[in-house]
Amino acid sequence: MPLTISTWNINSVRLRIELVAKFLKATRPDVLCLQETKCPDDAFPLKRLAKLGYTHVALSGQKGYHGVAIVSRLPFEATATRSFCDKQDCRHVAVTFGEQAGLKDPATLHNFYVPAGGDEPDPAVNPKFAHKLQFLDEMRAADGLHPANGARSILVGDLNVAPLEHDVWSHKQMLKVVSHTPVECEKLVAVQQAGAWVDAMRTHVPPSEKLYTWWSYRATDWAASDRGRRLDHVWVSPALGDRVSSMTVTRAARGWTQPSDHVPVTVKLEM
Repeated sequence: MPLTISTWNINSVRLRIELVAKFLKATRPDVLCLQETKCPDDAFPLKRLAKLGYTHVALSGQKGYHGVAIVSRLPFEATATRSFCDKQDCRHVAVTFGEQAGLKDPATLHNFYVPAGGDEPDPAVNPKFAHKLQFLDEMRAADGLHPANGARSILVGDLNVAPLEHDVWSHKQMLKVVSHTPVECEKLVAVQQAGAWVDAMRTHVPPSEKLYTWWSYRATDWAASDRGRRLDHVWVSPALGDRVSSMTVTRAARGWTQPSDHVPVTVKLEM
């Protein structure tokens, strides 16, 4: 059974619901994971999504900031949220798919929005950067993110770190820029290694090739300058490591009217 999953930092789901609809109509993933929804749960655009066939929704949202959501055409067996750094800031939601979704063996999907970290890469003077580093440390230590004994798990989201040399437009120029500093990259790689997660995007695009999912709003012509970063990720547990049959970055979405600065990433898993 194929299962298609998309992940997208939408930067306000209510502001960009028509872009979400455009993407869902064109791509028709089974599941869409959204980050930075900036929307309390009671104001989430459920009716619009239901009209598109996405009637199963797991939410963790708040007014104005952060927020994550999983919207699906397939039913969930269970949902869960987890807090990090002693903050209730709506950065994680998870669901489990099982027999109701047509799966013989269950699969758990985690959706994350890791803190951006501010502008100054020094935890001593920048509390936002200190928070980001602590968040990554807690992710690494979290038992639920260490799939074992053949567990089928997927972790997606805006992890706000571009860990590899070719995940940014210029490795040398980005080394002191938040999202590609050595300490962030090391901590994200440690999260990945602690869970033996497989980087599904890089199994389809070799690490030697440039791969981006984000382009700054500050660029006069984002496409021409192409100073991108890969901040959005899809990881799978070892049990699913050879099951990712396709991966697509919808780069065109960055050029849509009033776009997010992130674009959707979609993978197909042969479950």
